Amino acid sequence: MKIQTYKLLPSLFILLFVACKSSENIPVEPQKIQELPSLQQSQEGYQQLLQTKEALISDYKPERTRYFDLLHTSLELAFDFEKEQVNGTAILTIKPFFFTQNQLELDAKDFDIHSFMLLGKDERELNFKYDGEKVLAYLPQNYSREDTIQVSIKYTAKPNENPRAGSKAITDTKGLYFINASGVENKPTQIWTQGETEHNSKWFPTFDTPNERATQDIKLTVNEKYQTISNGELISSHSNGDGTRTDHWEMDLPHAPYLAAIVIGEFVEIKDAWQDIQVNYYVEEKFAGGAKTVFQNTPEMIGFFSEILGVRYPWQKYDQVVVKDFVSGAMENTTISVFMEELNLNEREALDSEWDGIIAHELFHQWFGNYVTTESWANLTLNEAFANYSEYLWYEYKEGLDEADIHHISEMEQYFDEALEKQEDLIRFYHEDAEDMFDSHSYAKGGRILHMLRRYLGDDAFFGSLNHYLTKHAFSSVEVHDLRLAFEEVTGQDLNWFFNQWFLSAGHPVLEYDIDYSHRDNLLLTVSQRQNLSNTPLYKIPFKVSWYTDGDRYEKQFVLEKGTQQFAIENADPVYALYFDERLELLAEKKSKRGFEHFMRQFESSIYGIARYEAMDSLINNYSDEPKVIELIGKGLIDSFAPIREMSMIAVVRNPDWIMQVKGLEKTLFELAENDPKNTVRAGAIELLALLDPDKYATSFLNWMNHPSYYVAGAALTAYLENESNPNRESVANQYMVDDNIRIVVAIADYMITDERFDQATWFHEKLDKMSGQSLYYLIGYYGDYFAKAQNLSESEIAVENLYQIGLNHQANYIRAAAFQALFGFVNDPGVIEKIKDLYEKETDILAKRYKEYYLEPYLDEN
Repeated sequence: MKIQTYKLLPSLFILLFVACKSSENIPVEPQKIQELPSLQQSQEGYQQLLQTKEALISDYKPERTRYFDLLHTSLELAFDFEKEQVNGTAILTIKPFFFTQNQLELDAKDFDIHSFMLLGKDERELNFKYDGEKVLAYLPQNYSREDTIQVSIKYTAKPNENPRAGSKAITDTKGLYFINASGVENKPTQIWTQGETEHNSKWFPTFDTPNERATQDIKLTVNEKYQTISNGELISSHSNGDGTRTDHWEMDLPHAPYLAAIVIGEFVEIKDAWQDIQVNYYVEEKFAGGAKTVFQNTPEMIGFFSEILGVRYPWQKYDQVVVKDFVSGAMENTTISVFMEELNLNEREALDSEWDGIIAHELFHQWFGNYVTTESWANLTLNEAFANYSEYLWYEYKEGLDEADIHHISEMEQYFDEALEKQEDLIRFYHEDAEDMFDSHSYAKGGRILHMLRRYLGDDAFFGSLNHYLTKHAFSSVEVHDLRLAFEEVTGQDLNWFFNQWFLSAGHPVLEYDIDYSHRDNLLLTVSQRQNLSNTPLYKIPFKVSWYTDGDRYEKQFVLEKGTQQFAIENADPVYALYFDERLELLAEKKSKRGFEHFMRQFESSIYGIARYEAMDSLINNYSDEPKVIELIGKGLIDSFAPIREMSMIAVVRNPDWIMQVKGLEKTLFELAENDPKNTVRAGAIELLALLDPDKYATSFLNWMNHPSYYVAGAALTAYLENESNPNRESVANQYMVDDNIRIVVAIADYMITDERFDQATWFHEKLDKMSGQSLYYLIGYYGDYFAKAQNLSESEIAVENLYQIGLNHQANYIRAAAFQALFGFVNDPGVIEKIKDLYEKETDILAKRYKEYYLEPYLDEN
């Protein structure tokens, strides 16, 4: 082939050079010379191009070079709660990775290093240099890859020093967290760690990189009242005779440093098992009953994932711990997943637990992320796409295809929302910060890509390839090409085209399609790709079309690989509605003119809940004036797919004139409220009955308040308290004021605000103090509204200060933002605008700051 080389010389210079070498006079047209760039312009263009090329080298994020191989880490840790510091001794067993070494550099962020020793026969104190992030020790001689050495570092770790903003997924980077270290707040005292991405070096010295892997043991000295949980197995525990105890945890299988973890606190241990594997859950004592329900499917999940992957759960045990103020949703440390406090549910709340997705996500990481680990953060989606897709796999297995598909669409929409702001390669060798990788591209888009690959190859090939990938790369680090090669080695297919366009390129296809029905026994489908080809691939897309004839479903698969392509369906029997990607499997924006009749047929005929859901959604939003759509609502209310039942009720709420037009609506709603298997549907039916005839159903509302589900009870309580015709609302509200569930609390809060019961300030303060996580988020708006309307200066000042402290100190950015917004209810009170501005100035999270700026901007303009 002909390779085009880059010309360093400007075009005009080349022409002159050629002319000088010739003995002939070569005429040059004046117009041609004027069109040539000047030498200066060419040099400027070259410099710009050179800078671009240099940036491709300098900004590239490779896997970290391994100068040493970490074999084992041994830690002895004690904790200073007053100073919120860690006093530790680390012994690292290491050897040069390949090349001879005479210096050792470790990650150690914000330490006081008291000594750095070389152990063994040449034991000595080592000279070292420390810059607050890395410590460089000078070894006494050259060591080859045949040598194994041990070093000991005594240190004090200060995780609270030099805090740095985290990411959308991980909101802080301290690595180790003291929760209520002083013990004065109304919350438990805990210590827990969160090491991803490279934050474990905030509490022990290591090579803090995902392509490292080692065994470990950790000795934790704590107050005897505390329980400790860590990786691996507890091999000993002994009292020290001074009120403290030392627990010794051993992890004898190698894993990456960021997956090391400790949790310390007062927990109840709920014991469970899968085969011979310990599967325990740790929560605060008052949530013990709920934990049995929240985590009850874990053993079944372990068995299910072990079976479909063909790789048995690879670790010694599996613990799950719920902690306070966690900086992420959850973290998949090896053998010990740590969860946010939203999973702290009492026995009644746990009846409505919807946390199987996050539980499956963290569990699947034990294979994808822990057993086989990404070699660099650029390849993060090799961890997160699989964990994301495990949610689909579990829902498909446990709840059926329809529930899995609605989850799939939710994740797809999450990616599309983010794609409006940015479009990135899934494998990102160019990123400013590793924290930037934790986004909907790495997670949601990655999961959707795996779904398409599975549907293209089939289950045998897909799961067979995953088995090969896990088996081949067990206890090692991988990059995206390892995954591709595993699929190619199993299937015999070249899959470069798939990985190049989906993993190594940004964007997604935009498809326009049209169906020619002029010959109904041989339909013609035209598909065009409309994405911006200057920055997005022209895709090769396997896709499916389907149709129904006399109740039977037919399907054909085609491959789109041109900008515009036509496909003859050759359906033989007359077809009146052809469905392109009926199950919405493709990660693509799709544009077509399908029309009212098409969606009516789709709803009536499709066997897939997600297709009926799409049809109902399109009909409600685009054809709400059609009488047949109103008739369809009645069918939607009794559809087998719960989201369609919920959508149908929402449509009636938004179109109240439909209430009298939907045949049998009241009877259907009462039946749903009484007997629907989905508590969210029952709650929606109760809300609609309250709009329909609140007096008629007052007695039913009183009965439903006693339902075990808080969804149902909360909806019934709200419905009853909203009806001013009920004479005993105050006594009913008083019965539930001691309940701390957010669905009950907001029902009472709304009643108090609406009825102007401004003598309940203490109740509001107490509820605010008890709430956490999402419950706190939901309450903040009611709390601010109540005190803004109460016009009680002293209580308002307390409320303002409470909101200010939440907005200043809470870990979660969305809760800080909610408190910030609530303060605007007091914006005209003395000193409040200053507090609002202070919260804005001190906000470190980019998204939260942007949100705050939107609300604050009018007040900034005034000054």
